[in-house]
Amino acid sequence: MRVGRPIPAPPQPLCDDCGAKAKLARAGDETYPYLEDHGPVWICAACQAWIGVRARSKHNTPLGRLANAALRERKSQLHDALEPLVAAKMRRDGVNAFEARGKAMKWVIASLGLEVATPSIHALSLEQCEQAIRYVEEFQASRRPDRPA
Repeated sequence: MRVGRPIPAPPQPLCDDCGAKAKLARAGDETYPYLEDHGPVWICAACQAWIGVRARSKHNTPLGRLANAALRERKSQLHDALEPLVAAKMRRDGVNAFEARGKAMKWVIASLGLEVATPSIHALSLEQCEQAIRYVEEFQASRRPDRPA
């Protein structure tokens, strides 16, 4: 049992597109974006922007910023761009995929000098995702051996 001042609940997330307060949706709710239960999400139904909730969070703490369709697509592209680096890190250092992916995101964010609340893909904006994708692609291109013409 916690003794002392209570910890305040985190503020309700706001939609980056329209500024409205997001609502918490669970599987079975009309606004829930998935067909299967993927856990609760904070959603702005008007913009179709949503973000998941941290696992085992008692206060339904959001993973990051709400993502609309364009941002979700860029995040997916960034994951795809990082996969070869993640696989190499797993082989080389014997770490699991979650640790390798986390280290890759921290590396990209630090290398680009991005200002984010947490070093996670969930905290990136659309522009930051595009910048990170370009950086990873340029990094991978610089490491490929030159092919003779």
